[in-house]
Amino acid sequence: MQDQALSLLRKMIGRDAKFHQGQWEAIESVIRGNKTLLVQRTGWGKSVVYFIGAKLLRERGFGPTIIISPLLSLMRNQIENAVKIGISAETINSDNTDEWTEIEDKLKRKDVDILLLSPERLGNKDFTERVLPSIEGGIGMLVVDEAHCISDWGHDFRPDYRRIVRIIKQLPPNVPLIATTATANQRVVNDIKAQLGDELHIIRGPLTRESLQLQVIKLADQAERLAWLYENINKIEGAGIIYCLTISDCNKVAKWLRSKGINALEYHAELSKDTKEKRRLREERERKLLNNEVKALVATVALGMGFDKPDLGFVIHYQRPGSIVRYYQEIGRAGRALDKAYAILLNGVEDDDIEEYFIQTAFPTPKEMNEIVNVIEKASLGMTKNKILKELNMSYGRVEKCLKTLEIEGIIYKEKSSYFRSPISWLPDSTKSNAITKLRLNELEDMRKFIDTEECYMRYISTKLDDAHLKNCGKCHNCLGTQFFSEVVSRDNVLEAIQFLKGEYLDIEPRKQWPAGIKAESAKKIAIEEQSLAGKALCAYGDAGWGRVVAEDKYRNEYFTDELVDASLVLLKNTLLKENLGWVTSVPSLRRPLLVKDFAMRLAEKIGLPYIDAIKKIEDTPYQKKMENSYQQCSNALHGFSVIERVPESPVLLVDDIIDSGWTLTVCGILLKGKGSGHVYPFVLAKASGLEGGE
Repeated sequence: MQDQALSLLRKMIGRDAKFHQGQWEAIESVIRGNKTLLVQRTGWGKSVVYFIGAKLLRERGFGPTIIISPLLSLMRNQIENAVKIGISAETINSDNTDEWTEIEDKLKRKDVDILLLSPERLGNKDFTERVLPSIEGGIGMLVVDEAHCISDWGHDFRPDYRRIVRIIKQLPPNVPLIATTATANQRVVNDIKAQLGDELHIIRGPLTRESLQLQVIKLADQAERLAWLYENINKIEGAGIIYCLTISDCNKVAKWLRSKGINALEYHAELSKDTKEKRRLREERERKLLNNEVKALVATVALGMGFDKPDLGFVIHYQRPGSIVRYYQEIGRAGRALDKAYAILLNGVEDDDIEEYFIQTAFPTPKEMNEIVNVIEKASLGMTKNKILKELNMSYGRVEKCLKTLEIEGIIYKEKSSYFRSPISWLPDSTKSNAITKLRLNELEDMRKFIDTEECYMRYISTKLDDAHLKNCGKCHNCLGTQFFSEVVSRDNVLEAIQFLKGEYLDIEPRKQWPAGIKAESAKKIAIEEQSLAGKALCAYGDAGWGRVVAEDKYRNEYFTDELVDASLVLLKNTLLKENLGWVTSVPSLRRPLLVKDFAMRLAEKIGLPYIDAIKKIEDTPYQKKMENSYQQCSNALHGFSVIERVPESPVLLVDDIIDSGWTLTVCGILLKGKGSGHVYPFVLAKASGLEGGE
């Protein structure tokens, strides 16, 4: 059997391939029908174990293997290796709904050896009650990829993974299970074992990545980091990944590098609003990186777990990740088949702010859960998501997280589009969520200490992962006492980067639909004649460039300087001033009545257009930034403003300082057009970041 497995390995990888230590042991465990947890370093070859195991089981008459993975899209290149040994692999996920029926037919015909699923699919009642039971011969093996996602103590806990535990309990005892991870410390391992069963056989290897050369570089701000990337990225052989914490930073870094003649592309979850086009772009960019057709992909965590390019030459972090575990996961993309690859960590002033935001918003709070349970409990006919958003001042994302967690725990259940309270008793418990938040903050502190440590970087990482095979790597900056890359950047390049950041203007897309509950029970289109047109923002709030100037002027100086007026004029001359504007107005405020008005008046004077005080604040409504979802934001704006009886019929520039949800500008635009104004063009100094991290 071992010879057969080795033959399959060589078909997948190459004729000289040999099993890594522990790989055959894991395959043998699978064949014997055991439950096995693999904790092995990134790049060790965990997929080899379950692909070869699946092939051997299939040849012995077992049913297809089910692989549950959080990032199916990134397993494409691994599946290509599986095809080399005659495995027929299919995937069912939200990106390929048009293929589901054909795949189900293949399953019934026994034409599928491996079925890859996202954990979210296990929450689909039709799939679990109709499709899974219809698999001919039953499930041959269950694979839980990235098993740390099961544990809420893990760095990437996903509630849908809890559904896997129920599936496992329903499996016949002879069906093998294999769970894999590279990033589980002992606490997470113990939690996984508690959920998957005490009979879990654990195979744990050393986590040190011997090919990686780590260096930490401290730079003051984004301009210095952009300059550093330009000066150093071409000094590194091969192609690589630059990780950013937010989507906007991915776009910005990729654009900067392209402006400097470096072939870099952004990669994240919002490459296109069209699902098929987004999928095409992501696949195309993965392929370009695999074939060394780009120098770098500038990516969020969307390009993380599951992506396999053995000759990836470098991983650079534009910002510091929130935990050692995540950092290890991401640098593990590099150098899998190389003797030397670089992992360079850049870090700056905004890193902690971003990560602390992510930590504080990661888990639904007991208060939020209790509010949702109460509102559902009072509704005898159930509550749709839209009705909950209308009832509670809570963001769409927070409501979704609460509903998913409560549904998985059985506290509520869903019928069609409505949620109902189950008979299971429930009391909000803050103990666990507070403990996890505290753990995340401790992990962030560990990452801060990593920046300043003088010990071996890889040893520091291995210690935090409870690796029993501790040793110095002998390759990092601290071990060798040498800088691989300079920590000093050219002043000229920094000044150029500052100018680049100051020219990073942002678009304001007009709102086109009323939220559900405003004009009708469901979302309703805003009439074309009422809609504002596309506008512009000078910068991202708080960002390097103009963003920090806007923040300081608003909250410290309480006066927007002429420097911002001049910068706005430069932007407008190349964009909105080409639209034959006839006048300027601004969004009023009762709290700071002169701040925006004064800026808009000075801007109007510079442009050479009349300023008209057309919009009135009629009610002291709550701060718009405290409204958490579209219904609350739109409703708040509708109650707050009116427009004078007569306004010019020509197009107008509508000025505000900061845009967040966009509903204030949308409502003011509708009111202006209702009084006879021409086209409305919004302009703001800054766009709130929203800290859109994740993927």
